[in-house]
Amino acid sequence: MREGDGSYPASRPGRGVSGRLRLPERVERDDVADAWKELGWRLVLEHDLLSPASFAALPRLVRLALRSAKARALAGEILERAAGHRGCDDLLADCAGVIAQFREVLDRHLRSRPADYLVSFRALLSAEEEYHWAAALGDFTDDFYPLACPHCGVTVTIAIGDYGRYSAIRDWDLGDVERRELRPATAERLTVTGKWMYETAVRDGQEVLADGISYLFGDAECPGCASVFNVADEYTSANRPVMRQGASDSYSVASYG
Repeated sequence: MREGDGSYPASRPGRGVSGRLRLPERVERDDVADAWKELGWRLVLEHDLLSPASFAALPRLVRLALRSAKARALAGEILERAAGHRGCDDLLADCAGVIAQFREVLDRHLRSRPADYLVSFRALLSAEEEYHWAAALGDFTDDFYPLACPHCGVTVTIAIGDYGRYSAIRDWDLGDVERRELRPATAERLTVTGKWMYETAVRDGQEVLADGISYLFGDAECPGCASVFNVADEYTSANRPVMRQGASDSYSVASYG
């Protein structure tokens, strides 16, 4: 059996042992949960690594994404892990056309306000090269973002959720101490990535998501030195993958810094 290509040893083209369909054909024909799980294991490896076969699988997954939540999730997961220092830049660049199609599919899907909205929104972030937000964005019920203060270097916890919207110092015995309320960005202050994310959530009636994004792209006060910094700027600086410029330019249709 070939490692990671999602297939069985073929007794005839397109078939596995005893005429069984290969995994990609199985998920397309039957949409069986166990087959999708196995395909995911073969394409998305441990430690956020990818099988090279994941890129070959993208066209089929994007085609299935029109009707399959599992296909949307798996394609988004592949793109989320594809960028940065893992040696996938050239393979990703070869998928430019498919990624553009995926963006269109996801945008239309989000407008329908689906049950898998957050998963699809994160997939769209990956397709727009906002890999760090795709990996980190939650539903803002209990979201935490650890940051280093750009002025004094102390680790600041940013909390956005049902327990509050604040910056704090995290003490493992006492919890979050020295809390400071976050300062959300108004719609007029949002720029580029934050504006696009916020306006998409508002367009689709996702009020909690839009509200959380306004705090995520707003300002925080450091409890240690009382300086004020922009949450999204610092998180992006620390977590956005560094793409090779040539590879990024070759497939980027819309990149929000």
